[in-house]
Amino acid sequence: MTASQLLDLIKRAAEMISAARYVVAFTGAGISTPSGIPDFRGEKSGLWQRYDPMQVASRSAFFHSPTLFFDWFRPLFMTSWISQPNDAHHQLATLEKQGLLKSIITQNIDGLHQKAGSQHVLELHGTALTFSCPKCLTSVSGEEVFSQFSSGNPIPYCANCSDILKPDVVLFEEGLPQDIWEQAQNEADKADLMLVIGSSLEVFPANSIPQAATRHGCKLIINNLSRTPMDKMADLCIPMDTAEFFPLLMTQLIK
Repeated sequence: MTASQLLDLIKRAAEMISAARYVVAFTGAGISTPSGIPDFRGEKSGLWQRYDPMQVASRSAFFHSPTLFFDWFRPLFMTSWISQPNDAHHQLATLEKQGLLKSIITQNIDGLHQKAGSQHVLELHGTALTFSCPKCLTSVSGEEVFSQFSSGNPIPYCANCSDILKPDVVLFEEGLPQDIWEQAQNEADKADLMLVIGSSLEVFPANSIPQAATRHGCKLIINNLSRTPMDKMADLCIPMDTAEFFPLLMTQLIK
């Protein structure tokens, strides 16, 4: 696709956003890879190319093989904790402040939307930046766990009861948080335009959110480097890196 063709798609996307009544963003790993967060399902560098998710990222792994679990999770947490939002995160926050974006439904666990200033963020898969104790139910900040890891502790322990702390992420063998799921469904029901950013749309049940939105006539813009199973349902497909797409989109929106 030529540069002029991409620019035409971006202009059309800006026109659709400006004309929409209720815009909702649906984000995946592709929005965070420019910030240094590893992708899970990338064909070459995805985490699941190097790890068996059921062996390292399942509920069973956490409770029965915590050393193996944290050997996988600790680097992901440390990277997420120190990473900073990129242009795409910041400009989604700007769209929200301007009233052009109502909410963000994200598959990501890195907290970068909130770091960028977005207020209405629904984290379908939880967050890697806070922890809870399965035994005494104490909530623990990421700062405390970061301190434990930085001090050389490979596994974080609860200061209250000494049990192993569990990250507040949705692991394999666990269901999505019901309240967040219902809020996401409500946002999809209200949307007349959904902006899919950096998602392969392959993960169920999260991918059913944009599918449900299109069933009631919601328009769909997909910005993802690779093809997705929903490309044929989309009104626009923009195959660009999200960090490159958003500055160009904002230029069109502020004219």
